[in-house]
Amino acid sequence: MIGYLENSALPGWTAFSAAFWQLIGDLENSAFSEWARGESLWGWPFALTIHAFGTAIVIGLVFIIGLRLLGFFRSIPLTSLTRLFPVVWVGAVFQFLSGFTLWMTKPSKYLSDWAFVIKFSLVCSGLVVTGFYFSMLRRRSAEWDAKGAVSGRGYVFVAVTMAWWAAVLVAGRLTAYLGNLYAQ
Repeated sequence: MIGYLENSALPGWTAFSAAFWQLIGDLENSAFSEWARGESLWGWPFALTIHAFGTAIVIGLVFIIGLRLLGFFRSIPLTSLTRLFPVVWVGAVFQFLSGFTLWMTKPSKYLSDWAFVIKFSLVCSGLVVTGFYFSMLRRRSAEWDAKGAVSGRGYVFVAVTMAWWAAVLVAGRLTAYLGNLYAQ
């Protein structure tokens, strides 16, 4: 797609494209990027470990909340689930910061890797879906606790959110195997 846009008749596209790719090159050759690539021995493993923990926190808690809404763990009041929201957002911040660190190791390769672009799109849209999910739960949990059941719309939202994050997890793992990030 980049090649198509570079050759298109969009005014100023070539200058923007050149400046953009120059910025990406500068980022890739920065001291931070060198540190993250492993020249310090700790950059890559540290960032990857934090990324794994952030992913586990976000996806794990989204699934725990979802399972409760689907009827499991009935001894946990639905209204108490809102206490987990800040922890999910902290996990998302860990994911973002560590993901940015990993991305900095080779941003030009990441931007041209279709598997990474799909995973990144799923993460960004998953965070938006999760925001709506939490908002709905905050508004409706007391009502659902009183009724003893989640509404049909709630079930659909739970299923969509859980499926979305399952897709993020699979896409994240497949990025390492299907894309061109680690091709020799």
